[in-house]
This record gives sequence, structure tokens and C-alpha cells, in this order.
Amino acid sequence: MQSIILFVFSFILTSFVCLHSTKAFDPLYVTCGSTGNYTVNSTYCTNLEHLFSALSTEAVTIEGFSKNITGTGSDQIFGLVLCQGDVSSTVCAQCLNQSFKDVATMCPYSKEAVVWYDMCLLRYSNRYFLDSTDNSQQIIIYNTQSTAGGRFSGWESSNSAHKSYMITVVNTLLSTVSDQAAYNSTKMFGTGDITIPPTVPVLYGLSQCTPDMSNDTCRECLQDLIDHMLNYFDGRTGGRILGVRCTLRYDMYAFFSGDPDVLLGSTSAPGTPAPAISANVPTASPNSTRTPSGTNKGATNRHLIIIVSATLAFLLAGCFIGFLWIEKLRYADLDMKISQEERMLSSNEPSSLMSRQSSSEFPFFDFYEIAKATDNFSLDNKLGQGGFGPVYKGVFPEGLEIAVKRLSAQSCQGIVEFQNEIQLIAKLQHRNLVRLLGWCIQGEENLLVYEFMSNKSLDFFIFDIARGALLNWGKRFHIIEGIAQGLLYLHKHSRLRIVHRDLKASNVLLDSEMNPKISDFGLARIFDPKELQAITSRVIGTYGYMAPEYASEGLFSTKSDVFSYGVLLLEIVSSKRSLGFHQHGVAHNLLGYAYDRWKEGKVYELVSPVLTDVQQEQVNRCIHVALLCVQENPVDRPIMSDVIAYLRSTNLVLPEPNQPAYFNVRVNSRTSFTDISTDFEASSRSVNYVTTTDPQGR
Repeated sequence: MQSIILFVFSFILTSFVCLHSTKAFDPLYVTCGSTGNYTVNSTYCTNLEHLFSALSTEAVTIEGFSKNITGTGSDQIFGLVLCQGDVSSTVCAQCLNQSFKDVATMCPYSKEAVVWYDMCLLRYSNRYFLDSTDNSQQIIIYNTQSTAGGRFSGWESSNSAHKSYMITVVNTLLSTVSDQAAYNSTKMFGTGDITIPPTVPVLYGLSQCTPDMSNDTCRECLQDLIDHMLNYFDGRTGGRILGVRCTLRYDMYAFFSGDPDVLLGSTSAPGTPAPAISANVPTASPNSTRTPSGTNKGATNRHLIIIVSATLAFLLAGCFIGFLWIEKLRYADLDMKISQEERMLSSNEPSSLMSRQSSSEFPFFDFYEIAKATDNFSLDNKLGQGGFGPVYKGVFPEGLEIAVKRLSAQSCQGIVEFQNEIQLIAKLQHRNLVRLLGWCIQGEENLLVYEFMSNKSLDFFIFDIARGALLNWGKRFHIIEGIAQGLLYLHKHSRLRIVHRDLKASNVLLDSEMNPKISDFGLARIFDPKELQAITSRVIGTYGYMAPEYASEGLFSTKSDVFSYGVLLLEIVSSKRSLGFHQHGVAHNLLGYAYDRWKEGKVYELVSPVLTDVQQEQVNRCIHVALLCVQENPVDRPIMSDVIAYLRSTNLVLPEPNQPAYFNVRVNSRTSFTDISTDFEASSRSVNYVTTTDPQGR
């Protein structure tokens, strides 16, 4: 019974905090640009992920402000973030992370956007704006409560003395905090308040500029907002103007944290014994003190704030303990499921995939254990970046080296791929498949823990002249055979029949002995052994490796992987990327170029110049097999068992390959998806998720 009470109490507290936390990070306003859209998994998308990561990291460490640039040419992106000057680095990071998520939802694939929150601002664009101090892009938000309620009485009055008085009060407060931000704050952030009994107990003000502005430019920017406020906010008890370079706000409650930077003394309205405040009241300094008439009320408010804060702190502590307890219960009963489209179970094991693996077979790791092993995901331990998110090296206390994939909040892939990888790879055990050691879900953190591959990925070597020399022909042929064995296991010998759907050089990892291991099963599909092919409305893959029938019609089978293997085989032999391949005077891609060289009996022109120890007959056979794998019609392509037989035997007579797919299409990193495919199921299909390969090894 006690545990039930604790659960209910913890749940209520957790819900209360989560609701208020979510509200704190609700966007105030969002504008989406008009400079065009990018596509999912495009270079622009990847650059945007990197930009968000860099902006967040710098803003948290550099007083809540950062501006940065990622990419080059048409994929270059400029970004700026600013956190309110009174928030902690933790709150700043939380607000920015939320902004990255929200902008992806509210401005999907937009190449520029601005999103404002109570506590932060995010702006990015493919147009350069970082040196501009233009603040004309503004959002005006004012209180709906007017003077009818008795507050600010006199502002709307026909009595010019009363109205002038209130305008002067607001002007003085806003001018004071603007001076503080422009000239007395390294963050260019200022707060203040003024007491004006009996009309308004306390009026609070806040101003902020981006710290890269000059003092005078900041003050001019804020003065422009003051002028607007005095014109637009007639009769309003408060409000704000949000700009992209400076912001101004006033209200009748303390909407910022901490004590005000400047305190303006008490003043009286016209008709009372004390003289009215005038427009010539000197600007208060940070050391100004409040007169007695304002101190009592201000102190009472602050005492109340302290009491409420202490109470909330106590509740939050209890909530945190309850939250941890709930998380333990959740993990104990975790049952991760994939949507019907993303799972096609083997008839021999109809339900085994739907239950979580036992801790002895497939352990769950604590987040803090992984964070400690990776030195809190330090940049020094970062191995690379993929569509899923960053990958970090870690070392457990017992000395076990690990590689941790951390799902990025801005990832072009998502939780479905994360769940898919866990459930699939737990069933797979083969020397040419990477081994998943465990996983972790905690809050918004989604982590996969793998065995560490000391030699990174295949693309780290074959596409670099210096490192490519470390892979002689003997090692390359060993890798070619190993990849084929891994695919054969997936297609035929594993407990589940699996189509990988994203085989490429960056998804082949190399251990300390250069043994290849296929990785990244987030896009894999379980395939019904009774079916020859399946169809999906969600086309996922990588430019240059995607089979034509899959790209254009959504049809996939084991022959889709065979096509990708053929492309990869040509890349290993030639050290040339299929993605972006260009040969002077040749109009087609790597596949077409290889086919022409084979037809002309000049396959030696395709062999990488770093390979000086090649066995010509073996190389010729590899190219021949690759061309069989990349034929247009999937029926013409061999199955993986035949591929292995072709590679190993010198006695088998290989069939003549037909012209490869995409023979007259040049595929590069800027090619849009429709350049190499046609629409299908146009009325129902989802967005195509097509990735480009990050050249950095993982």
C-alpha cells in the first residue's frame, strides 16, 4: 500500500513539474523563412544538426550567446542563439534543445527560421545575417488586461497630467534598464523596478541586446523599442517587444529571476502630497537603493518568493526521487514495439521480437554509467557523426572499450530506428556483424552501446590516399569476403531473414585486425521467407547505394542489399565514391564507368592507384561480380551465396552482366531524390528518408 501511495504521489509531482517545465519552454512566436526548403537527410539537414550542436555548446559556456556557421556553398547555414541573461546554463541548454525540436516541427525543412521563447531565442538562415544589427523583425506581445481593472488608473484618462505621468514612469524605467544593458553589463542585459504607490505597487522592466553589438548600437536598438512601446502600449499594464537583436519588456510582476540590477525610488501620482516623477529623473545606478515607502512592500514580496521557492525546492527534490523510482519501474516492464510497417516477423518466431531481451542476454545500462565512461560525452571522445546522432568512445571501469551512439534531438532518424536496431541486432550473432552490448533510455536520452571498433569504418580508409595505402589488396579482398558472409547470414542463415537497406562503406566497421563488421541496423527490415519482395511507402537509404526498384517504387528484397554490395565492391576496388563520382569526359556515374572499362577490357583503369600488389585475375573477378550485382533488373542479380561462390572459385564461368542501373545518371551529394526516382503512391506515401554519407569514420 505504501508503494502505491508513493507511486501516486510521485506521479502527481512529476506531472506537475513536467507540465510547468513544458509550459516554460513553449514558443512565444515562430517565423519560418521564405528562402526555400531542404530535404530530409540532405547535406543541409546534416549541417543544420551540426550547427545546432555547436550553438548549444557555445551558448552554455559563453554566457548564453553564440553565433556560428556550418557548411559551404549552397549548403552553408548561419545561426545565432541567445538566452535570457538571468537564466542558468542548465535552463539555457534546456530551452535551446527544445527550440531545436520545435523549429523542426513548426518549420519543417525550412532553410531559415526564428523562434522566440521566454528564456531564449534561436535564429538560423542560409542568408548571411551575423554582422547585421537590423532589429526590424519584431514580435509585439502585450497584456490583455487594460486599465479598466483599476491598475494604471489615469493612463487612459483624459487628464493630460495623469497620462503624462504614467508615460514618464514607463519611459524612465525602460530607459534605466536600457542604460544598464548597454553600458553596465557584459551580457548586455539589464533589469530594474520602480515603486509608484498607490496606483502600481511595483513595475518591473527588462532589456537585452545580443552581446556582439557595440554599446551605442545596443542603446539605439533599445531606444527604438521604447518609442514603439510608448506608442503601442497605451493603456496596457505590460508587455514586450521581441526582436532578433534586442528585446524590451515591462510588467507588474517580477518576471525575471534574482534581484533587479537597478532600483528606482518610490514616486507619487499627481494629486498626492509627494511630487510626481519627472522625465528628468536621473538614471539609477546598480548601487541605487529603494526609499522606505517601497522597501516594505518589496521586502514582503521577496520574503514571499523565498518561502515559495524553498517549498518548491522541497517538492522538486521529492519529485526527482519519485521520478527515478518510476523510471526503474518503467525500465523493468519496458516493452518496445515497432509499427506494423517496420516489422515483418518470421513465421518461426511470431512473438519473440516483441518482448524485451532479458538482462543477462541484452543488458540495460544506466545513463550515468555511460556518461561516466564517455567523460560526459566529451568532444575529445567523439568518434564521428551520423544520421542517428553522434558516436562517442567510452571505457568502463573494468577496462572494456565501448562505442556509444547517442540519438540526437535534431536527428533525421528517430526512435523507430532506435527500437528497430535494438530488437533486430539482439537476434543476430555473427563474426561479420557488429555486436551490440546494451542500450539505455532515460528521459530524452536514447543510447546504444556497441563493442568498440578500433579502426573506425571502411570509408575512413578506402577514400583517403594515405590511409588507403594501409589496406593492400589482400586486406581488401578479406573485407570483401567478410561483408558478403555477413549479408549471407542476414539473408539466409540467421534466425530472422533480414534486409539491411543501408549497406555502405560508413556502415562497415573494422576491428583491430581489419575484420569487417556490418553495423547500423536502424533501417533494417525483417523479411517474410515466403515472400520474394515487399513494398514500403517509406523509402529509406543512401544516394549511390540504393537499388532502382526500391528508389522508384518502394520494392525491396534481399536483391536490394545485393545491389548495395555491388556498389560497395566497386568502391573498394577503385577507392572512388559512387556518390559524387566524376570522370573527365564521361557523362555517367561510377557504375557506368566500370561497365565501360569492363566492356573495353580495360578494368585495370578502375583499380585504385594505391594498390600495387593486386592479383589481376582476382580483381577482374571482383569487378565482374560487382557488375552482376548492380544490374537494373533484380532478377538478373545473383544471391549472396552465388556471390561468395563466384569470388572464391576460379573454375566457375560467370554470366555476362547487363548494363547497370543509373547508367546515364550522375548521382552526387546535391542530387535531389526525384533526380533518380519517380513518385509512387503519391497520395499516401510519407517523406523519403535518403541519407548522404558522412566522410568521417565512426
